[in-house]
Amino acid sequence: MPGEDRAMHELSVCRSIADVVTRHAAGRPVTRVHVRVGQLRQIVPETLAYCWELMNAGPPENAGPPENAGPPENGADPPGGQVLAGSVLAGSVLAGSVLEVESVPVSVCCRVCGTRGELADRALRCGTCGAAGVTIVTGEEFLVTSFEVASDPVVPDPAAPGSAAPDTVEA
Repeated sequence: MPGEDRAMHELSVCRSIADVVTRHAAGRPVTRVHVRVGQLRQIVPETLAYCWELMNAGPPENAGPPENAGPPENGADPPGGQVLAGSVLAGSVLAGSVLEVESVPVSVCCRVCGTRGELADRALRCGTCGAAGVTIVTGEEFLVTSFEVASDPVVPDPAAPGSAAPDTVEA
């Protein structure tokens, strides 16, 4: 399916976000994660948020491999997605957290006329004079900008993925 590769990309990005936040949460349960994603990053914000939800979801009722999937190869999940994520974040400081994605538009500064503005289309040209000599000002960001923590500490489940002892965060 054409969308499966896209979702796999965003799922991988979600795992990276989870790793970063888990390290910096210092054992505190996280309720919300805020990220900024530039429109040139080839990350679809809605798909990223959906994949975060998948990582938080428990396995479907009576989940099993899809029909005719055959045995998994090299321990990989079978195709079809039913056991794609399970509950990757269960037992971690991120269990039940929400991912909020801010999409950052592309803006450029023209090296010819000095105009600075957002792009109306995907052409990297100045909207005023049409020159191709522009510098990208925004739109390439990919940042975890902040996360919110609950007041009660969580005791990580050593068997849960991503629940290794957190790094110490110094203020």
